[in-house]
Amino acid sequence: MSSPDKIIVIYGGVGPERDVSLRSGISISNALENSYCVERVRLDCTQLPKSIDPERVIVFPALHGSFGEDGTLQKAMENLGIIYCGSDSSASGLCMNKYATKKVAHKLGLMTPKGIYFSGQKIPPADKFIEELGQSLVVKPNNMGSSIGLYLTDHRSELGVTLSQINEGNWIVEERIDGRELTVGILNGKALGIVEVTSQTGVYDYSAKYTQGASNYIYPAKLDYTVSRRIKEAAEQLFSKCGCRDFARIDFILDGSNPYLLEINSLPGLTETSLLPKSASCEGYNFNQLAVELVSSALNRFSMRDLKAIN
Repeated sequence: MSSPDKIIVIYGGVGPERDVSLRSGISISNALENSYCVERVRLDCTQLPKSIDPERVIVFPALHGSFGEDGTLQKAMENLGIIYCGSDSSASGLCMNKYATKKVAHKLGLMTPKGIYFSGQKIPPADKFIEELGQSLVVKPNNMGSSIGLYLTDHRSELGVTLSQINEGNWIVEERIDGRELTVGILNGKALGIVEVTSQTGVYDYSAKYTQGASNYIYPAKLDYTVSRRIKEAAEQLFSKCGCRDFARIDFILDGSNPYLLEINSLPGLTETSLLPKSASCEGYNFNQLAVELVSSALNRFSMRDLKAIN
């Protein structure tokens, strides 16, 4: 079976999650260098380098958010015949769309927070959200990760001010569920350990995620076995139904014994202290071992493509 000459790690990008991507790219490439020949390619635009040879390399896209995680990059690689790690363009686009993901979850019988989807160019009055969802609300972009643009409001005045700052894009307002923040990694279709996240402010936003010491993590989370199994089964079902492949991270909030889906991250953060590695460590993977598993399916796809070509 053939193997690629090297793995190209693409990272950086031009979106608001660039800084996170820069860290992920360096971390995952360092880990992969223990087992493979690796080339780092930092993107400072929304175009693939012309030097990528689909017949000789595979790509690991360590890009988060727009362009890297929304299916655009994946579609460009598919058009060029490049074998790459992670979900394909269709699944990536679906997972980046929180509203579309919620609809898939509902078809599976999974609970999600009640929400209202709207365009930033046509914003409903604040009273409409409060009447349907209550006073305590979460306002967030429909197509963004890393908790960028996340707002929490508890009063009509707060909601009105927040909505007045929105003028573009697509958004969701959801009921705010007070519960335990949980996340679970998926590796090749199987759920890993569940991680519980707590922050000093009680809000797991961008600052809490990326400020050292601002959050605490319990992994594996201390959960009743039945609840734990329920969350893992829900994560595996959603991963499969959305057409994901290779790996992902799925976030929930637990209200009592009821898990509510928050979102799927098809290209989650990949530093040694990120949530997916914490989830994987519950199953005995160190970061270097996890890196090898993250590229294993793409390597198989590369080999199988060449085998089919020979036959």
